[in-house]
Amino acid sequence: MDKLAIFGGPPVRTKPFPRHITTGSEEKKIVNEVMDEGILSEFIGSNNEFFYGGKYVRAFEEKWAAQFGVKHVVSVNSATSGLFAAIGAAGVGPGDEVIVPPWTMTATATAILSFNAIPVFCDIDEETFCMSPSSVERLITHRTKALMPVHIYGHPADMDPIMELAKNNDLIVIEDAAQSPGGYYKGKLTGTIGHMGVFSFNCNKIIQCGEGGAVTTNSDDLAKRLQLIRNHGEAVIATGMEVKDMFNIIGWNYRMNEIEAGIMIAQMDKLNHLLEQRKELAEYISQRLKTIDGLLLPVIKENCTHTFYRYTIRLDQEKIKVPASVLARALNAEGIPFNADYIPLNLYPIYQKRIGYGNKGCPFTCMYYNGKPDYSMNNLPITGKMVQTSLSTEAIRPPQTFEDMDQIIEAFKKVFSQLKQLKSLGGSGYV
Repeated sequence: MDKLAIFGGPPVRTKPFPRHITTGSEEKKIVNEVMDEGILSEFIGSNNEFFYGGKYVRAFEEKWAAQFGVKHVVSVNSATSGLFAAIGAAGVGPGDEVIVPPWTMTATATAILSFNAIPVFCDIDEETFCMSPSSVERLITHRTKALMPVHIYGHPADMDPIMELAKNNDLIVIEDAAQSPGGYYKGKLTGTIGHMGVFSFNCNKIIQCGEGGAVTTNSDDLAKRLQLIRNHGEAVIATGMEVKDMFNIIGWNYRMNEIEAGIMIAQMDKLNHLLEQRKELAEYISQRLKTIDGLLLPVIKENCTHTFYRYTIRLDQEKIKVPASVLARALNAEGIPFNADYIPLNLYPIYQKRIGYGNKGCPFTCMYYNGKPDYSMNNLPITGKMVQTSLSTEAIRPPQTFEDMDQIIEAFKKVFSQLKQLKSLGGSGYV
């Protein structure tokens, strides 16, 4: 077999993988309709019919609600905005804690900080990388206001015990379903199980409109609060809209425009096909990598489906004895983009140094907060292990082909056949 590319040999692949393109003639047609009409947004921050946006925004929300079987959908201009709005709608505020996994995109936790509350990081499941219910249970206190499970990589979090914990402790559950539209947990769509679910339509997501998002809920009250936070709520109330209470309805501009909504109307028709393509590519590569000793492939729990937003592997270090960071360097040299995804959020400087708003240490030193969040890795053993032993890629998605997958497989077999040489490179920590 050829010398490894990291040592000067020829790489398996010499061209980049194709970009993630999900749009086509259907999206172009509806965008042209919007442009011909000339009305790119109809939102008005006032108490009238346009508080809810224009016809394409409303049509998208209605279509998503019907397809996902929920009562309300509130479109937003990003999933980050959706997370912020959901935290606000949940009534989270100073002195509160929200439990969230550290293995996720930073916005999941910064949404909590944005309402002057404290993220408390739980450990994750070793096979799915999702929130560990047993870890959550140990962290619940009288300060806990909400739980934020993340369906990371597209595999559902274990929602039954999470919802039971929420019920027993009077907590709100906000699902971060950014990576799992169309995924199922025990017959229920992810993002529809908790009190609210947040979806992402960023350009890298399974379906997308460049930037955008949505929040789902079956609660009339939460829907109203989400809509107020999305669209200058304080002004809307000033012009006559009645609300049960006014906390956390200082609003922002989280509004989706008509072009984005139009694109999403077309994208929704493609969701199932795009998910099937990802599943086929993932199954193809898993079947051909399963013979590699020491390589642990994606797990799909019973009664769950996986959207394969990313394809993630784990390494049995007792057998491999090569750090994930070194394997990533070797695979990258072969033209195959496998890397670690996340530095655990608790290790970010904002948490290590307790830096929030202004220079006073808020919200960590807030007069209403009497807790002491632990942002060390002491209580996150599985998270720490995954830092050292996991790698993932976005390359297993359309328009990739089985031929592209064959090159990934070839690179893995090449690298794993020469592990002894890689040990000379040393290395540890984050990839």
